[in-house]
This record gives sequence, structure tokens and C-alpha cells, in this order.
Amino acid sequence: MNLGSLFGFKKQSSSSEAPSHWVKCPKCQALMYYKEVDALCNVCPKCSHHFRIDAEKRVELLADEGSFEEKDNNLTPNDPLKFVDKKSYKKRIEEGKVKTGGRASSVISGTCKIDGIETELVVFDFAFMGGSLGSVEGEKIVRAINRAIENRRGLVIVSSSGGARMQESTYSLMQMSKTSAALKRLADNKLPYISVLTDPTMGGVSASFAFLGDIIIAEPNTLIGFAGARVIKQTIGADLPEGFQRAEFLLEHGLIDKVVNRNEMKDTIATLLKLFLERD
Repeated sequence: MNLGSLFGFKKQSSSSEAPSHWVKCPKCQALMYYKEVDALCNVCPKCSHHFRIDAEKRVELLADEGSFEEKDNNLTPNDPLKFVDKKSYKKRIEEGKVKTGGRASSVISGTCKIDGIETELVVFDFAFMGGSLGSVEGEKIVRAINRAIENRRGLVIVSSSGGARMQESTYSLMQMSKTSAALKRLADNKLPYISVLTDPTMGGVSASFAFLGDIIIAEPNTLIGFAGARVIKQTIGADLPEGFQRAEFLLEHGLIDKVVNRNEMKDTIATLLKLFLERD
């Protein structure tokens, strides 16, 4: 999936239909040629707005070329509760597969090199059921942690999620404690975990592994929180500070360590891994 498909732009067969190749920035409203945005890691050249990108693109940006080896892609969710809301859970899984090119999970996990450093990498994709955390996603994260411990590697998790997957109920909520317990074992083995928060990182993901990193990094203007602003305002009965759930606000109040532009993310992660692992 590319930025064009994410925003519903379809390639046309005729050059006379060129407007379909243009992208409008939702922040500054600038109209730009799609290739111009794509060349800048899907960042607006006018205002630096970071467009959402899919997991494959994220892996491409972070991993050294040709180094990523996907793991556990045979894991698929089941439907223990036979859950149905407006659609059945099975139907939503099938729709997620279509949106992500056949992938049955909101997570891609595997081994790669980041600036030559062997690393376990886990990347969420918001296109699959809003990047929700289910039993498969939790299992992939734990297996990545186990590989990191076994091979003495660092772990990087890139979150983009609406939170726990309601269609799996308690099975999903259990992944919060399951992943947190596994990260404790990683810490006991004195191996680094770098958590990267991208837009959005909410709900059960932000309430568990996303905020357990040794270093927590976010992309600019990322929406980060547990409940939505409207729910919080209704609960406490007070107005909320402007931008209180954005990355810059969290950085100012000490909840995250650094806000990093996308085109600097790989170098930043590589530097941190070298520092923690004491490698040249």
C-alpha cells in the first residue's frame, strides 16, 4: 500500500486525469504532486505533516536494504467468541487482509539490520482493523522478545494502534500483561527496547508495551493517549489543554523522551542501539 491508495487516490490511465496524482495535506491544505511527498518519506514539504504509512513502508525506511526477514507470518487469528457487531469478526479479518495485501495481522515482525546492527523489529499497521492488539499481535511481540533474548539483540516496536481489539474481549486484554511480562525478561537480560510511537497510539497499546521502552520516541504531532479527548472532557467536566494528547505536549511534560522526524528516525534508532549495546 502506498500513500495514494491510503487516501483513496487511484491511478488513472490517461494523463488528462492528472489530478488523481495529487495529494492534499490535511494540516496546511497544500496541494502537492504525490511523487514529491513520497520522495520525502511521506512527509509534507510545506508544513512537515507526517502522513500515515503502512507497515511495509515503515520496514523499508528503518531496515537496511534486503536485511529484513519476516517471522511468524503463519499466525492467524481465530474467533473464540464468535463475535458479531455490525459485521462478524471473521468478516472484519477478511477485510483487513484485503487492505493489507493478504496479511492476517496488524503486525509485521522479524529480524533485520539497522545500520548494520541486528535487531528484532515489530511494526504495527493501522490499515488492519485500526492496528488493534489481538492474540496474534501479542504472540508476535512475545516471540520477537524471545528472539532478542536468545540472540542478544535490541528490540524496536513501532506502534500505530487504536488499542485492544474489542472482538477478542479478554483474550485481547491479556496481551497487555503478556507483552509487559516478556519485556521484563528483556530488561532482566540487559537488552534495549526502543518504543516508537506513530499516529495514532491509543488505548491498550499505549497502556502497556508502548510506554515501557527504555527510550520512547514519537513522530511529530502523533496522537498519543488512552481514551479520546471527548470522553476525558465528559468524565472530568473540564476543558483540556490544547494539543494535550500530541507528541510535543507529552515531550514537554516528560512522558516521552524525544520527538523525531521520520527522515531522521533510522539514524536516531541506530545511534541508540549502538549506545545501549556498546557497539561501534
